[in-house]
Formats: sequence, C-alpha cells, structure tokens
Amino acid sequence: MMLIGIDPHKSTHTATAVDPGTNRDQASIRIDGSLQEYQRMLDWVRQWPQRRWAVENARGLGHHLTSWLLARGEQVVDVPPSATARVRQLSRAPSTRQPCSNSQPENTSQLVNVASRLSSYAFKPCASSEGPSGDSDNWRNWDDW
Repeated sequence: MMLIGIDPHKSTHTATAVDPGTNRDQASIRIDGSLQEYQRMLDWVRQWPQRRWAVENARGLGHHLTSWLLARGEQVVDVPPSATARVRQLSRAPSTRQPCSNSQPENTSQLVNVASRLSSYAFKPCASSEGPSGDSDNWRNWDDW
C-alpha cells in the first residue's frame, strides 16, 4: 500500500508517494489549491490503487483538500504539525538560518516518514469523528495500519 503525504499551503499543495516498506520516494507532484488541480492529483495517484493519504494539518490548511478526498472515498489520516515540528526544525539550512521551502518534495517525504513511524499515535479527523458525509470508515488511526 502506497502512502501519499500531503504538505498543504495556502495556494499550493505538494504530494509525495512513499513506499512505507522502504521509506523511499516513488514520485512527487505539486499542485495549485483548486478543485481542478485536486482532480489532477487524484488522477496522478490512480497508478497506486491501494493507497492512504497522510495530510499534515488536515484540520487547518489541509481541511478543504481532506474533505474533498473523503467525499471521493479516499482513506485519509491527519498528521498534526506538532508531529513533524522537529523534522522541520532539523531541515533548516544551517548557513542561512532560513527554513527550507516547506513545499519541496523532500520535506513532504520527511513528513510521511515521520508519520509512518508514529504507529501508536491515534490521529483524528479535521472536524469531528466522522467524514463530511457521516462516514467514519475513511478516517484511520495509525494503529489500523
């Protein structure tokens, strides 16, 4: 099963497909935060029929995309920003003391790698215990993996 990590931002989202068995990046895509681009990303991930999405901050910047994915029957887990804060801190460029761009594919794959190691952490949906249509089956805990 492929794990698709999403690093959402106000105007763009970066998705990286990571094989959880090897923690190796398979591919990445960067899209604008629009419905047309969401569909383009969904078309892109169809090459992996068995997949789960790990959306950083699904209750915040990732809420719109998360709701859109759930409405299409995708399995989504929320990765709280606090779970990836240390990775972001360590990925700062030492010479400039400026953070690396958060929407780079390597940062998204770091998000997925951190998330895949948090096997005992239970993630919750962005708005309630149910998806937008009352379907809680698409919201998963890391324990279910």
